[in-house]
Amino acid sequence: MFSRWNRAFPSLSRLGSMKKLDFNNDFYVISRLRYAKAAAAVAPTIADTMEKGIPNEPVLLAKQCTTTRQINLDKMFWSKPSSLALAPDSPLRIEEPKREGIKGFILTMLLFYSKQSKSIRGANVVYKRILSQVDKPIIYSAFNLEKTFKTTFSLLVLHTWLCLRRLKEEGKEGVELGQYLYEIYNHDVELRVSKAGVNLLLTKWMKDLEKIFYGNIVAYDAAILPEAAKDELQNVIWRNIFSDEGSSKPNDAASRAVQAMSRYVRREVSCLSLTDKEAMFSGNFMFTSLKSEVKPAGHR
Repeated sequence: MFSRWNRAFPSLSRLGSMKKLDFNNDFYVISRLRYAKAAAAVAPTIADTMEKGIPNEPVLLAKQCTTTRQINLDKMFWSKPSSLALAPDSPLRIEEPKREGIKGFILTMLLFYSKQSKSIRGANVVYKRILSQVDKPIIYSAFNLEKTFKTTFSLLVLHTWLCLRRLKEEGKEGVELGQYLYEIYNHDVELRVSKAGVNLLLTKWMKDLEKIFYGNIVAYDAAILPEAAKDELQNVIWRNIFSDEGSSKPNDAASRAVQAMSRYVRREVSCLSLTDKEAMFSGNFMFTSLKSEVKPAGHR
């Protein structure tokens, strides 16, 4: 398994940018293991999944750790959490077509307004919000990360987990919408792997990535619990996102980035909990803007 990752990751890492999917038009999804059953599944440990799935590749940008224009990580993500819902007049909102006139009648006959159709559309918009946060260069520069397949995949898992966790707070409805979200995420990852040139043994690859996904979300769920150790979330973030193969502890520069991301994750968890059900189910929310958080070194 490890040798297969080593052979494939050079081609994956050469991806300069990853093409986004048009999820408004592409509703085809591939389901392997229902997210609703994840809590009952025996997930692999982070150590096991990382040993199998992470190649030897640097993730910290040394220049960013030493330059005088370094981002002031210690000043980030201390503000009070607030709802992430978009304002009613926000141009970023995506509204449902009104059920009126001939068009509304036809859409109704085509089950456009059925619960399942609305859930699928909502899940597509939610995933667009995830892509909007993960595919922007600023998230990599803010946390001193190099954009590789590994880091992008790890950030996709993290932000998908944030949304799935919030949706589960809404009970059965939220879990059902979370299943659609997971399937869309899964299809996106499969396309990313395929477009990176990994066509042979693709099914095996996807099963391995699925194990990593479940190992990650189980670890995040445990680390965010009130009874978890104070530094548990930092340790999980380090292992899942920042760690090089074989590096057990972060150096000083990496430690500051890990601490900043830990604050970011805790703040997003709180912000999402303050975000109302309608905004979550329709996807009319945005993750915290990193532009507003990034401050150059020396800023007071």
